[in-house]
Amino acid sequence: MAASPGSGGGGGAGAVHSCNTSGFAFDSGLEIRTRSVEQTLLPLVSQITTLINHKDNTKKSDKTLQAIQRVGQAVNLAVGRFVKVGEAIANENWDLKEEISIACIEAKQAGETIAALTDVARWNHLDSDGQSTILTDKSGVVQAARLLLSSVTKVLLLADRVVIKQIVTSRNKVLATMERLEKVNSFQEFVQIFSQFGNEMVEFAHLTGDRQNDLKDEKKKARMAVARAVLEKGTMMLLTASKTCLRHPSCDSAHKNKEGVFDRMRVALDKVIEIVTECKQNGGTDSSSISIFAGIKELKLNIEALRENLYFESKENLSAALEVILERVEDFTDSAYTSHEHRERILELSTQARTELQQFVSVWMQAQSRKTKSAAEELELTVLKVSHGLNELRKELYHTALQLAGDLLKFHADHVVLKALKLTGVEGNLEALAEYACKLSEQKEQLVEMCRVLRHVSGTEPLEITCIHAEETFQVTGQQIISAAETLTLHPSSKIAKENLDVFCEAWESQISDMAALLREISDVFEGRRGEKYDHLSLPKPMKNNANLKSLKPDKPDSEEQAKIAKLGLKLALLTSDTDCELEKWEDQENEIVQHGRNMSRMAYSLYLFTRGEGPLKTSQDLIHFLEVFAAEGLKLTSNVQSFSKQLKDDDKLMLLLEINKLIPLCHQLQTITKTSLQNKVFLKVDKCITKIRSMMALVVQLLSLCYKLLKKVENNKWVSAANKDTMDGKT
Repeated sequence: MAASPGSGGGGGAGAVHSCNTSGFAFDSGLEIRTRSVEQTLLPLVSQITTLINHKDNTKKSDKTLQAIQRVGQAVNLAVGRFVKVGEAIANENWDLKEEISIACIEAKQAGETIAALTDVARWNHLDSDGQSTILTDKSGVVQAARLLLSSVTKVLLLADRVVIKQIVTSRNKVLATMERLEKVNSFQEFVQIFSQFGNEMVEFAHLTGDRQNDLKDEKKKARMAVARAVLEKGTMMLLTASKTCLRHPSCDSAHKNKEGVFDRMRVALDKVIEIVTECKQNGGTDSSSISIFAGIKELKLNIEALRENLYFESKENLSAALEVILERVEDFTDSAYTSHEHRERILELSTQARTELQQFVSVWMQAQSRKTKSAAEELELTVLKVSHGLNELRKELYHTALQLAGDLLKFHADHVVLKALKLTGVEGNLEALAEYACKLSEQKEQLVEMCRVLRHVSGTEPLEITCIHAEETFQVTGQQIISAAETLTLHPSSKIAKENLDVFCEAWESQISDMAALLREISDVFEGRRGEKYDHLSLPKPMKNNANLKSLKPDKPDSEEQAKIAKLGLKLALLTSDTDCELEKWEDQENEIVQHGRNMSRMAYSLYLFTRGEGPLKTSQDLIHFLEVFAAEGLKLTSNVQSFSKQLKDDDKLMLLLEINKLIPLCHQLQTITKTSLQNKVFLKVDKCITKIRSMMALVVQLLSLCYKLLKKVENNKWVSAANKDTMDGKT
């Protein structure tokens, strides 16, 4: 079986897709969707960059020449090993063999060219035979490097197609066995087929779990998690529902219960394939209308764009966009569970938002003709009023949703209705069944409504997807519990029917429990936290705003710069995720390298939140202080890594010090920025700061990965030495 590519060192999203260095730029032109592909490319990119960025002066010491040759040989050896793996994958997959083989040949040739151009022996004959070397033909190395990275990327993406094919094949096996299970008529045959189904589901779970962790897109990752959760919980439901049908073949409610499980599992299997094959969705979670929070965010961006005269057509669309948002706000105001105070406040803020938006449009139109300083100031004030009003509405909706959800979860925490249904079933009381089924339906509608309002305030697309999944789970599981309870009530002495009802009730209780965790995640996003284990470093709190609305005005770049900064921020967020993955590998979480790496990751995430207009960084002064602390934290990390390097052998120490020497200058450059930037103009340099911090975090990921590997090597060597000593002592 072909292995998933990507055993290389850690790396960050975006680090490979476009690598810019002095005299060298690489963009494969191919979209890389998985982390493993990027992480396999990163060490190669790093080595090639080292070669290409050597100083151009021809007078070089023997030590430098030998170092260049070692890197060139390392590249060639790495490519040789990579090509062998690629050829093995090609031999196992005839449909891709030709494409992989061609790309492998190109990679091999490029690796050999780089090795030849960095061969020390050639430097001794420069004057006599005119042979090309890295000193005389830097463009040749650049060309070979581009060919190498391009061909390696092709091999990796073709190998990735093999992984996708494995998932599709595995899903087809599961689906075929499910069809056999659905038609089975005897217990003996069912047990035999279900055993096969269980093994196939385990294989499918492993493949899809690896894929979920490998995906770069957080939205796709969330969709995959949701589909896998349905399949995992559905397997036990499928077992008990099928057994109940076999025991009571003439019971309509048992068949209805079983059909619901099979249908939901088939949908989940289809969703997994949509995600891994990049198929366009037909419906599903993403087809739902935009949430209120997303609508408010988009409206604010459009207002900013209109203020800067970036486009004119949005003027007519602003009121329509606000009306769409306010129409969805009715999910809150129409709810029987929204308190009178919250409802009145939401209606008041909705009316205020309409008025302020109309005023903004009016002032904007006047400003187009007047073009005076006073008109510009008036326009600025109306923008701030609209933005402030929308933020207040957003805050009120958030508090309303959390209060509603908290109250409902507390009210239903004791699962009284589920206990009553179980008791009704074993008593065979059909009259009581109708009463409690009605109560569960009411509870289901309450929880579904809770999921809808939570989705509007969830704040991120992955959390929105989780809310939609929760809503679907309550809808489906509620009906399945009622049909399972009906079967038990009709057959009160049936152990299998009782076991089946227990399984569906457990699924309901599990979803209630999941909602409590989801509430915490939504709160973390809204409050600018990342979660309990990602507390931010202490930063100065912004001054409280006074009654004057002008004090609410933040330092802001224009809309084009905002879009650029937002894009940079997303890439930074992915890098923090990579850093956390590296940190989790360490057994000793108190290690100083781990602690400084974690601090840098938390701070980098604060900067990402800042690009979204959220989190603890609010003012120019906050940002300046952040940069100072971040640079200092980076230097502390390098200092601890240097201390660790003293335990290493010369070759390993040199490799580690090379990485450290890339990070130290960036820390100093960041410190320089904080000293030279004028505070009121710091936002003009935000994109440069984020780009620099992105580069630093990419290096931190590589450093952590390398330190962890070298630490393991040191520990293994100590163990081997100790074992040898014991052996020698024994002989003595």
